[in-house]
Amino acid sequence: MIPSCPFRIRDFIRDADNWLYAVAAYDTNGGAGCILRYIPDQEGDRVDPTGTRYRKVGFEEAYDLIAKKKPEYSGLIHRIPLSDIKEILKPDEQLAAVADRDNQVQRFKEIFNLPEGTYGVTGSRLCGIADTSSDIDGVVYGKWFSHAQQRLREGIAIGEIEDLDDALWRSVYKKRNPDLGYEEFILHEQRKWNRGQIDGTYFDLLYSRGYDDLPGFVMHKGEVLGTKTIEATVTDDTFAYDSPSIFEVSHPEISRVLSFTHTYTGQAKKGERIEAQGIVEKHGDQKWLIVGTTREAKGEFIRSLSLLEENT
Repeated sequence: MIPSCPFRIRDFIRDADNWLYAVAAYDTNGGAGCILRYIPDQEGDRVDPTGTRYRKVGFEEAYDLIAKKKPEYSGLIHRIPLSDIKEILKPDEQLAAVADRDNQVQRFKEIFNLPEGTYGVTGSRLCGIADTSSDIDGVVYGKWFSHAQQRLREGIAIGEIEDLDDALWRSVYKKRNPDLGYEEFILHEQRKWNRGQIDGTYFDLLYSRGYDDLPGFVMHKGEVLGTKTIEATVTDDTFAYDSPSIFEVSHPEISRVLSFTHTYTGQAKKGERIEAQGIVEKHGDQKWLIVGTTREAKGEFIRSLSLLEENT
């Protein structure tokens, strides 16, 4: 299936076997770049509107399943040939339909009230297989992301949106399991304005590029040169909330720091000095520091030294 509009991260696709994949790359070099998220399973705990049962697959299992069942899709991420795509689900295009069948998404839609086509929901709610414990994975495109962040701040201030309490923050910290202490993690997270609750349902605000920001990052691996810890100044944070998060930096050797883990999305702002530890890759005549080369990114991190200094 050829998409009517370019793929963007947070879209979902369905293949001929009804496997559901989250789009994880803007480019289609070798096919749509995705990660397998849900598969049909008669014992699954999620049910779509047709009565088909699904279950969610973890990151490692997703790669194992692809390697065993569909090795032609294997790679840095899963590459699905366009001819193998049965359906494309776009969060912005599907928002009204999802809200019609999902009262929690309807509340999310009404509270943020951004222009049509600038936001939506992804994940299990987009796919119609949410259960009672499902979070809301909100998606906001391009320049409208900052508007949504401001709307979140305002909503918390007037009591329309609930902030995270300490128990929920600790749950997020445990899930992320970062190489940062809890207090340091919270200090960075609370200024991002990308999490909240609506009527007790947790939600995230996730960034994706607007169509006018494309083409986006092209997913490819460079020559690995080893591990490194650097201090550098962020010179451009335009795509700090993208996936991967991109921080252009001023440093004698490293030209940009990229994070492939949501933990360090939006971790630093333009003008701030950071400390980052990760894997150095060579890309052309540039060297990039990559954070999030494994699922939990142990031994890899980004911290804003400027933020920490301001709060000591």
